Amino acid sequence: MNSIDLGGRHAIVTGGAKGIGRAIVARCLASGARVTIWDIDVGRTDQTIKELGAGNNLRGDMVDVTDPDEIARGLDEATAAFSKIDILINNAGSVGTIAKLWEQPVENWQRMLTLNLTSSFLCCRAVAPQMMEAGYGRIVNIASNAGKMATMNNAPYAAAKAGVISITKTLAKEVATTGVLVNAVAPGGTNTELFDDLAPEYASQIASAMPLNRLIEPDEVAAIAVWAASEDCSGTTGAVFDISGGRSDY
Repeated sequence: MNSIDLGGRHAIVTGGAKGIGRAIVARCLASGARVTIWDIDVGRTDQTIKELGAGNNLRGDMVDVTDPDEIARGLDEATAAFSKIDILINNAGSVGTIAKLWEQPVENWQRMLTLNLTSSFLCCRAVAPQMMEAGYGRIVNIASNAGKMATMNNAPYAAAKAGVISITKTLAKEVATTGVLVNAVAPGGTNTELFDDLAPEYASQIASAMPLNRLIEPDEVAAIAVWAASEDCSGTTGAVFDISGGRSDY
């Protein structure tokens, strides 16, 4: 593992109990950060904290990141425990219903926008002012390769992730002179439980379209995310880092 220095930094990772989020939490800890996990799955969060064995450097709160009041409560609890927030990694989200656009339930459209896009907006909205006041911050939004290219059978998810890319670029420009940098990571098919839950035909469609001929591993996504969350990322903001195994079409 390459050495990234996050010593003395406090990172919040949303959806950090499993999958890509868990890998990001583990790499943040290995890089010297103190980490707060925000996740609605209390049991899985407790399990992850126990498994990672990070002592007093890792804690978790049950926070619904689609609820502004819960985010405000979570911020109060996180800052009380570990002081100011230096790093925010917005990873929480879900894939949703796989179907043609005209067959998509309206409820799934609304749910995908809320879970994948509104959550990132709300967390950025809550944390960015604190970072600007401190004169330092790193925000990393986990988008998706689906947000960069045509993705059949999953229009709501793709639209939401395209929105994540858009707010990343917008916020990056808005805070560019404040010491806060904002970037996104766009994974392709990644070897997680979420991918395992996809219908076999849809999963095969994603995997077969990746020129590397394999799925991306969560640790590979975490490596980019944690670099973007570090001081080493000093001149890059508003970027979208592709890790799709060559799948992107632009």
